[in-house]
Amino acid sequence: MRKLVATLLLTTLALTAMAQGGIPLLDRVEGHRVQFHYTYSLSQKGSPYKEITDGDVTVEGNAYVLEGLGLKVVSNGSTRWSIDEEAGEMVIETVEKENLFTNPALFITSYRNYLDKIRVNAQGEDSLDVTLTLEDENKAHFVLSGIRFLPQQGKSDFSVDGKSLEKSYVITDLR
Repeated sequence: MRKLVATLLLTTLALTAMAQGGIPLLDRVEGHRVQFHYTYSLSQKGSPYKEITDGDVTVEGNAYVLEGLGLKVVSNGSTRWSIDEEAGEMVIETVEKENLFTNPALFITSYRNYLDKIRVNAQGEDSLDVTLTLEDENKAHFVLSGIRFLPQQGKSDFSVDGKSLEKSYVITDLR
């Protein structure tokens, strides 16, 4: 019975968010530094396989730090540093065109651009579970948990000084 009530409550919250033309939790993003854990999976139409990744993200405006799958990706919005600590490598590149799958800031800051393709599966005080239907009818499933809204702190945390890395690192600058 409790599961049924909880399911009905979550469904009501999700439908209410969509009826209001937004997702209240994501509407709080602007003007904050946001930290969360994410799990992302991509289900391809007609395939039983799923790609699943997870990690931790800090976002402020269009800048982000993403840590997951053994990589640390740092972007200030114009430059992106991708660091593979195990391999001892860093790639620096100019941010040209990013998408929802390479830049988590895009999803939480511009989700309204995709609102007609988003289904809210569940939403809590600090969590969000959504499915995004892509143009090719594949489905991207995002679960954000432990969402924290902090005061903005500026972009100084969203860059990497290559000189701070060990001398053994191979640094490839593609800018």
